[in-house]
Amino acid sequence: MKREVVIGKVLNNNVVIAGHPYYKEVVLIGKGIGFNRQKGDTLPADQADKTFLLRDEKQKEQYVNLLPFIDETFIDFMNDIMHYIEDRMAQPLNEHIHVALTDHIAFAINRAKNDMQFHNPFLFEIEAIYPKEYQVACEVVDKITSYADIAFPEGEVGFVALHIHSAITDKSLSDINQHYQLISQLIKVVEDAFDIRLDKQSVDYHRLVQHLRRAIDRIHVGEEIGKENRLAEMLKREYPLCYNLSWKLIKVMQRQLNRPVDESEAIYLTIHLQRLTHKS
Repeated sequence: MKREVVIGKVLNNNVVIAGHPYYKEVVLIGKGIGFNRQKGDTLPADQADKTFLLRDEKQKEQYVNLLPFIDETFIDFMNDIMHYIEDRMAQPLNEHIHVALTDHIAFAINRAKNDMQFHNPFLFEIEAIYPKEYQVACEVVDKITSYADIAFPEGEVGFVALHIHSAITDKSLSDINQHYQLISQLIKVVEDAFDIRLDKQSVDYHRLVQHLRRAIDRIHVGEEIGKENRLAEMLKREYPLCYNLSWKLIKVMQRQLNRPVDESEAIYLTIHLQRLTHKS
């Protein structure tokens, strides 16, 4: 027996909000799913190409207010994009991406058509921190370029990558923004301390950035990586400059994240910093 839902609101020909027997309220997307239907009508739930929940009332309101300003073919296009991202990332996306990414891309297309360039100063950091998301974002932007027949600014790739990362990790965009800006700040501290400019294409740069990302993740969940007192003493003695700088970085993370940092992080930061300075 096919499960049916009751339409609560027809947003356009391709999108309806409906009451669901288990999930209370769902958004259904599918070509023509809302055509010639009205509140109170029933339809099979499996008739939709995509069904997602919007538990957050603010997000639902944002989505409802957004749809009148975008073309219905764009909804079909974004539905395909969501499926594509899920397939490429090989995991389900948090429901909020349907609102956030649709909103972002709709206005990004409008900006591009009006030749309003939007610079992203953290593009290298985003690519280094989230390489898989960045690659998929490049592919998504290629699809947008073909769909809208516009030249999309390169910086948009970074923003799309952040939306993808947010959707697969269920982290808020504000937290993600804070993290990659913090990493950029930490890199600047390293460059100033050693009076060098790091090659952002180098393997060692990517290793350092990835380590900083994992360190921030560990700090957020309060994970400890174990005590290595003898190793710490050896590094402090052999590489005092790198060891002291590692503690400077830890202090910056503690201040920005307002959380304690496991002392053992200094060991691994020292090793990364020593590798960088040795090659520089």
